[in-house]
Amino acid sequence: MKVFRADLHTHTVLSPCGDLEMSPVNIVRIAKERGVDILGITDHNSTLHAALIRQLAEKEGIMVMMGAEVTTKEEVHCLCFFETEHLLSDFQIYLDQHLPKIPNDTKYFGYQVVVNEEEEIVQEIDNLLISGLNQGINEVEQKVHELKGLFIPAHINKAQNSIISQLGFLPPDLKVDALEISMHITKDEFLSKNKYLKGYTFIQSSDAHYVDNIGNVCSRLTMKEASFSEIRMALKGEDGRTVELEKGNR
Repeated sequence: MKVFRADLHTHTVLSPCGDLEMSPVNIVRIAKERGVDILGITDHNSTLHAALIRQLAEKEGIMVMMGAEVTTKEEVHCLCFFETEHLLSDFQIYLDQHLPKIPNDTKYFGYQVVVNEEEEIVQEIDNLLISGLNQGINEVEQKVHELKGLFIPAHINKAQNSIISQLGFLPPDLKVDALEISMHITKDEFLSKNKYLKGYTFIQSSDAHYVDNIGNVCSRLTMKEASFSEIRMALKGEDGRTVELEKGNR
């Protein structure tokens, strides 16, 4: 078994809130410098940078979890990951079908651009990516698992856009693969107020929007190798695989 540092919540320049320096090339470079072994690419309601970053990261020995941070109809943010580019593409079709056609105001929200390996802009997304889908959280979760993905409600301790802020609780019938807390709280602090969630697996991520944030906080996954199947096993705590948080919580 080996221990892998995983930062599973990273935005790129494609997210309107992502800094313009968050290009695929810069993200991979900084992740390598900071000892990140596994990187989750999670732009708002879009997967369009994930495959390129995986290609670039593989050359540097970094595994990339391809996905998106989805905003549900309830305005809940959820991390969704997929093993292959084919499954990722199927999920992108789903996102395109259910994202409201609200034009992005670049002066207010920021640019939403796809760039290539040379950092040239190849596409600009017209519709605002931070809008909520017209799909509820149960529908999103079901779609993710239909595509054999991983479904993780994001930064559930936050006062906005978290499942607890929006719904007031974690529905017991929602099939989550883990729960994410932000870098601003410890697991012990969170569980002291939410004891009913003690039996769940937790991850902690940087939610990086700027290059300086990448790898600031990671989860430590003990596994045989850095692969999608091993990560799934670690989140389930199967066969000696474990997830620990760097901020002193298990």
